[in-house]
Amino acid sequence: MRRTWKAGLSLFKIRAAEGLQYRLAALSGATISIFWALIEVVILSVFFRYGAKTADSVNSLTLAQGVSYVWLGQLMVMLQMPGVDTDLHQKITNGDIGIELCRPLDLYWHWFARSAAGKVNTFALRGGLVVVCGTLLTLLGFDRVGLGAPQSFLHFALFLVSVFSAFLFSGAWSMFLTSIRIPVTWGDGPINLITVTGSVLSGTYLPLQLWPDAMQSFLKLQPFASFLDTPARLFVGTVPIKTGLLSILLQLVWTCAFVLLGKLIMQHGLKSVIVQGG
Repeated sequence: MRRTWKAGLSLFKIRAAEGLQYRLAALSGATISIFWALIEVVILSVFFRYGAKTADSVNSLTLAQGVSYVWLGQLMVMLQMPGVDTDLHQKITNGDIGIELCRPLDLYWHWFARSAAGKVNTFALRGGLVVVCGTLLTLLGFDRVGLGAPQSFLHFALFLVSVFSAFLFSGAWSMFLTSIRIPVTWGDGPINLITVTGSVLSGTYLPLQLWPDAMQSFLKLQPFASFLDTPARLFVGTVPIKTGLLSILLQLVWTCAFVLLGKLIMQHGLKSVIVQGG
């Protein structure tokens, strides 16, 4: 196990450094994210102005907090892409998984490090550019469409902890999907459906606080809030500190749950793997 962790850490560093070289791709991706964020901000502004009973807040979420939520969504969405790491997907579909099985390492944690490193690249470069642009808009006086300041220093500190927890959850979730994909021989339809469902329930397309009141309890407890909603609520300050701590704990619980499920499914799936060719 010690050898697996050491090899996984080395692989994480190598792949993360490799991905940081693709700066132009990150710039083009950030441009798309910034454009999309501005569109969402306009839609949200129209909703608050004409669709809400009051222009001040909806379910304790103000327009300014909603705008910050949108910008954070374009940052945190990087942890949701892709559902299954592209390299691992190719290994599963073209039979190279046979080579991976020959390595004297725990395959789950080896792939976990590989998948997590792939997410660091887009999150650090593309996500960083999105946050810088949103902050600059606010500093230049366009505070109605820019990323606002965190509620307090303590909220911001918990936000950073929650972002790291979201990163761990993202790795566990990706490996859960990867484990499901191993024995599937008839396409990626189920994985794509699950991935889209997770994106919707994370708050990426619409802040979860704007969903119907009857669904709020479910939305707070379901696992996909760990991607975006939990960190975003801490940043904008729509939850007290105590509730925020419990939310972070829930993130870690869901992370452990998907790690255990992923390992069990992978162990079962590998028993029926058939590698053809020579």
